[in-house]
Amino acid sequence: VGTRRTVSTALRNLVIKRPLPEGASLVRRPAACFRGLCSACLGARLGERAARVLGLLAEGGRMEDAAPVLQIYNTMTKQKEVFRPGVPGEVRMYVCGVTPYDYSHIGHARAYVSFDVLHRYLKHLGYKVTYVRNFTDIDDKLLIFQQIINRANLSGEDPLSLSRRFSEEFLKDMVDLHCLSPTHEPRVSHHIDQIKDMISKIIDQGCAYTIDGDVYFSVDNFPQYGRLSGRKLDDNRAGGGGRVSIDSRKRNFADFALWKSAKPGEPSWESPWGPGRPGWHIECSAMSAYYLGNAFDIHGGGQDLIFPHHENEIAQSCAACPDSNVSYWMHNGFVNKDNEKMSKSLNNFFTIRDTLLDCEEALAPFREGILSDRMPPEIQKSIAEFHTVFLKSMSDDMHTSEVLGSLVELLRSINNNIKSLKKLKAKRQQLPLAQALAALEKEVKDVLNVLGLMSSSTCSEVLQQLKDKALKRAGLTEEEVLEQIKERTLARKNKDYEKSDQIRKELYAKGISLMDEPKGTIWRPCEPPENVPDNANSENQSNPPLEPSNPANPSGQVLQSTRQPDDANSESQAPQALEQKLENATLENKAS
Repeated sequence: VGTRRTVSTALRNLVIKRPLPEGASLVRRPAACFRGLCSACLGARLGERAARVLGLLAEGGRMEDAAPVLQIYNTMTKQKEVFRPGVPGEVRMYVCGVTPYDYSHIGHARAYVSFDVLHRYLKHLGYKVTYVRNFTDIDDKLLIFQQIINRANLSGEDPLSLSRRFSEEFLKDMVDLHCLSPTHEPRVSHHIDQIKDMISKIIDQGCAYTIDGDVYFSVDNFPQYGRLSGRKLDDNRAGGGGRVSIDSRKRNFADFALWKSAKPGEPSWESPWGPGRPGWHIECSAMSAYYLGNAFDIHGGGQDLIFPHHENEIAQSCAACPDSNVSYWMHNGFVNKDNEKMSKSLNNFFTIRDTLLDCEEALAPFREGILSDRMPPEIQKSIAEFHTVFLKSMSDDMHTSEVLGSLVELLRSINNNIKSLKKLKAKRQQLPLAQALAALEKEVKDVLNVLGLMSSSTCSEVLQQLKDKALKRAGLTEEEVLEQIKERTLARKNKDYEKSDQIRKELYAKGISLMDEPKGTIWRPCEPPENVPDNANSENQSNPPLEPSNPANPSGQVLQSTRQPDDANSESQAPQALEQKLENATLENKAS
């Protein structure tokens, strides 16, 4: 650790910058109080060792103002609210999971990355988080997809086997996206007893009725129906506006199924109402109550789940248990179909990796001699300003786009310090710059870790993984790319700019970006453009190159906002042909 002074300074900075969880007291008193504060505020982050060394803080040390209070948009109240968990220091969160009948598409990634960032930030604030995300492994989509497989004479899998296979594929996708594992990942097929118990309670409360082995929820007997979505029963046209047939047996066209009687060839379980399987909505009500209790803090999902899924969940849960309550309903937006914006986001993501890799390489000779309390004042100020923006933005309904936009300044500062470091020869002159780089690197990596953008691999390993993926996508080997770089270098030497232009443009169209540096030309992965102009990036023109020399900001612009407007495109527009076919095939089952 080094000197006592170093420990004190580092821990003082850490204590000042970390916000307090709900229930922890704000103090402005001598450091003797920090031992008591540590378990409430920093226990999960620092551990027992930090609790011991906090006693080294000098007498008279004082706390700065805490981070802004976390506010999140609550769909139930239609406004941002201060987050106050039911149990101080603890958060209980349920997010509706996938129906694993096929490989996950980009809409799934958007949803689960969004709630992974929330999960990470809550942990960053010091909360103990219980996070539940389910698998709906019994659903109409699974049953119809199994029939499609059988009709196509393929594998002939049963629905449960099919869902297990695609559940494992989904988990692999989550690892690739660096999403933390939830505390619990229950499956519907493992909680049939809890589902049947909840249905029995709803029937006992007079809010459900049975017809020929089916059980339906009676919306007429639940006056609060529609309070989440704001929709009235009159707004819901019978039969989904003519798209599906109406079940004339139901007392109200809006009544929905809690239990469906078994059909030949379908999986089924015995119940008081005969063999059958759960309806779509009851599953999440039963599993959330089982793992989190009848009242918990956060229930999340995509905007498409507000109605009818979450609306029906509220009705079921409250009918079964009047004390049932979710404090905050959170819903993520849909994927924006604007491919250009998505490409810029990916390219900026690669740029961060490149910058950190350069930083690691520049710092390698100085790791042993860097002391954190000798950071240049201007760098301290820059980091403090960024950290303030980070906490303020994340506490404002998880405004991650603002964080990423502000991150560009730190990346630019890293690049500038690396350039200055390379110009100096004496190690004594280099050390202040190395100390600045180390501090900037730590801040960037800490924030990227909260956002789920840091891998357990080193930056060089991650860059190599991205390069391998880019080569596979381009259908090239690295040797072939290097050979084309040699040809281009020779063409430039011979002033054959037409040929050098052509080589650069062809590689760029395949997702290979060339970067000319003093020591030679290197290549980096990039997002292939949809259309490359014929006159793009001529070597003999004064236009800037396709790939910038400053990897911190390739487009010369701040990162594009990832927030979605209220009228964002529906997730059903995502490139998933099978998804649409199955949606059409299951409309009648869902409506019932």
